[in-house]
Amino acid sequence: MDHGFWRDRWREGKIGFHEGRPNAFLERHGARLGERRRVLVPLCGKTADLAYLAGLGHEVVGVELVEDAVRAFFAERELEPEVTHAGDLAVYRADAVTIIAGDWFATTREVVGAVDAVYDRAAVIALPGELRARYAAHLRVLIAPDAPALVVTLEYDPARMDGPPFPVVEDELRALHPGRQVQALDEAPAGGKIAELGIAAVERCFLVR
Repeated sequence: MDHGFWRDRWREGKIGFHEGRPNAFLERHGARLGERRRVLVPLCGKTADLAYLAGLGHEVVGVELVEDAVRAFFAERELEPEVTHAGDLAVYRADAVTIIAGDWFATTREVVGAVDAVYDRAAVIALPGELRARYAAHLRVLIAPDAPALVVTLEYDPARMDGPPFPVVEDELRALHPGRQVQALDEAPAGGKIAELGIAAVERCFLVR
């Protein structure tokens, strides 16, 4: 899956993964990240979760490949971000939200800054299997060793659909975070595109610490 795939999805408006409101798991379990954290949100799109986390008192840092999605986040909230550049990365800042526009694997600790919590609703399930371990390894480079993470996964029979989103089962999530505790918090039937296709799927929420 190359960068053009995601740019095409945004250009064509095929963004069924965009919820348009704060995620229900985040509303129920966001407090488990702690208070006044600096929260990293990988592959964030223009999710309302960024603003929700900022509203809880966190400083929020998103990373998103498609710059149009980054611009849309701020435009929809009538915010005029400050824009700087670090190599091929564009860094948008307004109020308590920073979004880095560019390749996730090109981000560095110097650009991201200190991070002590993670929220992943649509990152790990957006990536095919061969990239998920690389994604998790790079995440470990960017965050504090003891940073808690709230992670939302999706489970369904992969024979029923070609992702994204891709199914990620609990055992794989544990393997992606060696040496850390993975606690199942919540689950609910998946809606959206998968439900419309008649595929039985479950979203699950985990705390990784």
